[in-house]
This record gives sequence, C-alpha cells and structure tokens, in this order.
Amino acid sequence: MNSLNLNGKDIEPSFDRGELTTEEINYKSNDLDSLSTIDIVKLFSDEDLLPQIAVKKAIPEIARSIDKISDRLRDGGRLIYIGAGTSGRLGVLDAAECPPTFCTSPDLVQAIIAGHDKALTRSSEGLEDLENLSIKDLENRMFNSLDCLIGITAGGTTPYVQSALKHSKEIGALTISISCVPSDQVSLVSDIDIRLITGPEILAGSTRLKAGTATKMALNMISTGVMIKLGKVYKNRMIDVSNSNKKLLDRSLRILHDLIGLNREDAMKILNRSNGSVKYALLMHFSGLSYYESVEYLSKHNYNLRKAIDSLNC
Repeated sequence: MNSLNLNGKDIEPSFDRGELTTEEINYKSNDLDSLSTIDIVKLFSDEDLLPQIAVKKAIPEIARSIDKISDRLRDGGRLIYIGAGTSGRLGVLDAAECPPTFCTSPDLVQAIIAGHDKALTRSSEGLEDLENLSIKDLENRMFNSLDCLIGITAGGTTPYVQSALKHSKEIGALTISISCVPSDQVSLVSDIDIRLITGPEILAGSTRLKAGTATKMALNMISTGVMIKLGKVYKNRMIDVSNSNKKLLDRSLRILHDLIGLNREDAMKILNRSNGSVKYALLMHFSGLSYYESVEYLSKHNYNLRKAIDSLNC
C-alpha cells in the first residue's frame, strides 16, 4: 500500500483499527449532523452516563493502583503519567493539580506528553508514532525501578505509550495502563491493566469525549486516593493545601474553623506559628506542641495526622 505524502512527510497506514471499540460507529448518533441542538445535547447527556459505569467496573484495578503507588511513593519513588494528544494532556492536568492541592513537590507527580509543552496547545499527533521517543523522554526524567508509570492510551495502540509501558516493565518500575478498549482487542504490557470501556463515541473516533471523561475520572481517583494514603487528607479536608493565593489561604482558615472552631483571627495566628501549614497547626492545637516539636512528632507517624492525633489519646 502506498504512503500518503503531506508537507513532504510520508505517512504509512498501519493495521485497520476499525474494529476497536473506540473507533466503532455509534449508531445512536448516526444522523448527528441533522439533529436539533437540543437533541444533540440530550444525546451527549445520555452517553456521558457511560463513563461513570465504565469507571465503576474498574474499581478493583483502580484501588490496587492506589495501594501500589502509595507504597512506591513512601519508599522514595515518583508517579509519572505518559501519553500523547488528549491522553497526554489529561495526565499533565492531573499532575499539575497535585502541588497546590496537596503541597507536593512538582517532582513527585509528573506528566510527559509526546511533544512536550508545545503539544499542550498545538496538535503533535505525528509524535505518537515514535516508539523510541517515549523511552528517551523517560530517561531524561531519570525514570527508574523505584518509580510508577501510568501509560494512558484510549485506543491502546499508541506506539509512544506502548514502548514506554514495555520499558517501564523491563526495568522493574510499577507499570499501569489505562485504555478504553477490551483486552481481547489490544493487549498492553503492565502490572495493572485498567480498562474503561465507554463504547463508541458520539463523534466516531473522537476519544476526547467519553473515553477522555472516563480517564479523567480515573486519574482523579488515583491521585487523590494516593494522597489520602500518604496522609495529606484529614477527614475530608486537604490539610496539606499550599497557601499560595488568597483563595487557598481562605480555604485554610475555613478548615481550621470547621475542625477546631477557631475564628479567622486566631486561625491566622496559629497558621503563622505553623509556618503556614494547616496540618501542623491542627497538631499544635490538639497536642500543645510547638511547631518544631510537631514536625518531629508527625515524622514519627509517617506524616499521618490521624495516626498522630490518635496516639495522643493512647
């Protein structure tokens, strides 16, 4: 079969992907271009219930991922997402939210997208076919056996992600795949294989729709679940929130009010004494310890506030 030449670049078709779930025709939307606006929106609303069902069916694999990643991060590893196009952008979005929400180092949860930063706003789909590029990108991040890799590929066939998963598995890193096609259609090399089967898209092949929604939901669960396991949540409050702007400072003050009844003035005072940390402010309040004593005490309990507070009552 001849290749297609576009702008001086030859592109050769690979195997026929028409049988993949993510590429199939959704017959509910077969006349999409002739529907009224209200019917288009109703159809989207109905179909967007399916990502929730898909994620629910993958609960065991998602839960296992959270536990395994948490163990690795406690031992000094990192979590790295890798993907191309929409899948890569979803990984970047989730990783970028961890530092302000949980006050983590930007190195702890990272994301690699084929084409790097410029691919966030401009299409770089041609790079997803380069198998060696992802391995080079991982090596540039000093990716090693202590780390965790989540390879995101909706259709499961992206060479950039497939080679990254294989490399990760070969060096002994925790390897997790997220895709939206059944395993009998595409096999992926991974320790944990998360399949989010959302069915054919309303716009055939546009996996930024249901597949992207399900993937975002799963990433939300994984990163938040990991941070809960690492002790960055007390009750349902983000006690490691980074006070980097007015909104987040306001949230910190409200957390202290909700949990220990401090008014805003007293909450600000204890935040100043705790170096801006809600977690240490809470421990200081419950224990009567100084900031430096609280730091030492919390370290003995793996920085888990609930465990530290429970030990005070023993």
